[in-house]
Amino acid sequence: MEPLLPVSNGRCGRWRDHRQVVNGVLYRIRTGVQWRDLPERYGPWKTVHERHRRWSAGGTWKVLLRRVQAKADAAGDIDWDISVDSTSVRAHHQAAGARQAPPPVRKGGFPGGQSRSDPGRTDRSAGGGEALGRSRGGFTTKIHLSADGGCRVLSLVITPGQYADCTQFEPVIDKIPVPRLTTGRPRTKPDSVSADKGYPNRRSRRYLRRRGIQHVIPEKADQAANRVRRGKTGGRPPGFDEDRYKKRNTVERAINKLKAFRAVATRFHKRGYVYLGTATVAALVIWLRS
Repeated sequence: MEPLLPVSNGRCGRWRDHRQVVNGVLYRIRTGVQWRDLPERYGPWKTVHERHRRWSAGGTWKVLLRRVQAKADAAGDIDWDISVDSTSVRAHHQAAGARQAPPPVRKGGFPGGQSRSDPGRTDRSAGGGEALGRSRGGFTTKIHLSADGGCRVLSLVITPGQYADCTQFEPVIDKIPVPRLTTGRPRTKPDSVSADKGYPNRRSRRYLRRRGIQHVIPEKADQAANRVRRGKTGGRPPGFDEDRYKKRNTVERAINKLKAFRAVATRFHKRGYVYLGTATVAALVIWLRS
């Protein structure tokens, strides 16, 4: 990880050891304690919190996750029969009330040629705001994700809790690119995609057909009845592989692994990009453990 982490620019005073800070971030995400309650062995809690906040804004955690995925792909360890789903996360009342301000600029250098003008560096939450909304579950944030056959997260998108799953299907698939360790374009096309009845709209199917991706998405009863009622103009029923659909539980298991981290299972962060960074760190740990 060290070559991918930012370096001091010499103007920020003493630069605390990355290992100590990363361990503090991992401890907090796993236990869900308040930042002020971090054990002293991780150094000043403000340093740990600030480093996590800046690395979430600058995309450092995302770069690390992509590198781990690239190594797994190079070793042939990724099952590209992926599944897509979402999960709602209850937001604590302390997550509300954030000021409308842009994310901070990260201190230090930008590894791998990354620049401050990179449009993908902040990875802001979809829908604007701080990805907080009202749903039947109350004050919530929704995590949309894709997972490979090994129950590991490939991509993450966060939205307010009332957003429908189907509206974020394309953004989740578009965020899958896994870079190559050598030369070549990143891999962006899975072998197949499976999803539940929250995604069977025409737009999602057209998107997959346009990219030549096989899919297993069940048809809703009302959609099937409408197709039959239209007769020949209704078209043919979409293909459905029951055996392949049984593997969709991999994304459910990936969600369970992700929510085993207490800072992900309940949202306390006011800023959406910081919470997305927290979920990214949890996904990174899951990949490293595998």
